[in-house]
Amino acid sequence: MARYSSTPRKINKKGQRVLVPTLYPTIPLTDSDRFIYPKDGSRLDNLAFEFYNDSSLWWILAQANGLGKGRTVLNPNFQIRIPGNVEKILSDYDKLNS
Repeated sequence: MARYSSTPRKINKKGQRVLVPTLYPTIPLTDSDRFIYPKDGSRLDNLAFEFYNDSSLWWILAQANGLGKGRTVLNPNFQIRIPGNVEKILSDYDKLNS
């Protein structure tokens, strides 16, 4: 899934194409979530690839953990939540951005 594939676009008064802000769903805690301590030098995009086989889903980890961009280097002393209900999260994302 490309990060901006479902982001609505519109045309402004000058005829220029502009992107509408992307809205991210709230990701509640579930029984299927995992908690890990990342390795030194780990990044959200790498963890997304490791757990979801898709590095573009870094935003799920960021949203679930209150973190920033996907290339953020993580502190190995900080526990990270890996949400397990990805299909529901993606469905909620699509509903917010359609």
